[in-house]
Amino acid sequence: MLSIGLTHYLVVAAVLLCTGLFTIMTKRNAIGILIGVELLLNAANVNLVAFDRFREGGLFDGQIMALFIIVLAAAEAAIAVGICINVYKNLATVDVDSARQLQG
Repeated sequence: MLSIGLTHYLVVAAVLLCTGLFTIMTKRNAIGILIGVELLLNAANVNLVAFDRFREGGLFDGQIMALFIIVLAAAEAAIAVGICINVYKNLATVDVDSARQLQG
């Protein structure tokens, strides 16, 4: 029988991290960059919960921190989508390179 250990969770988190970094680096669309940031935060959540699960005498510290990260990600997404909507109103695009025209 196959047992899922800490290494398996760390591999999944590493894949999420690499996918998020690749998405952030290659996308020019602001929404795509936001998706990459969410992938990075989810990788951190997987690590926190996995380390909490395999720690002796766990007090759910990792799960509580993951919950805070989820709340932070929701707030970040709400603010960023508001900024994207405002940029779209002004420029009719969400391309991050064209948003440099908004500098004051």
